[in-house]
Amino acid sequence: MSNAMTLDDIRAAANAKYGSFDISLGELNVRLLNPLRMPKKNRDALMATQEKLGADDADQEALLKEALNLVAETPAQAKALLKEVGDDLAVLATIFEGYVKGTQAGEA
Repeated sequence: MSNAMTLDDIRAAANAKYGSFDISLGELNVRLLNPLRMPKKNRDALMATQEKLGADDADQEALLKEALNLVAETPAQAKALLKEVGDDLAVLATIFEGYVKGTQAGEA
């Protein structure tokens, strides 16, 4: 008996384990990608942004917006999400915290 898997099976398993963090904006679904599903340059930029968030003099709002721009599936999704959120730092922080927790299992 063979335990052969198809590439589609493997992709489905990766999607289940390393899926996105999705936010519904009415008719638009914003997908915030797991870092392992992002291009390397975006992963590196996200790590750098996260490091900056820990600095005492960090502009939290600007950095959170930058992070969400990096992890959104498309620039249009990021723009729509940030337009809805506006300058509400508490909402930005809550979204990013949810994203980090929701994608944590996939981080290396």
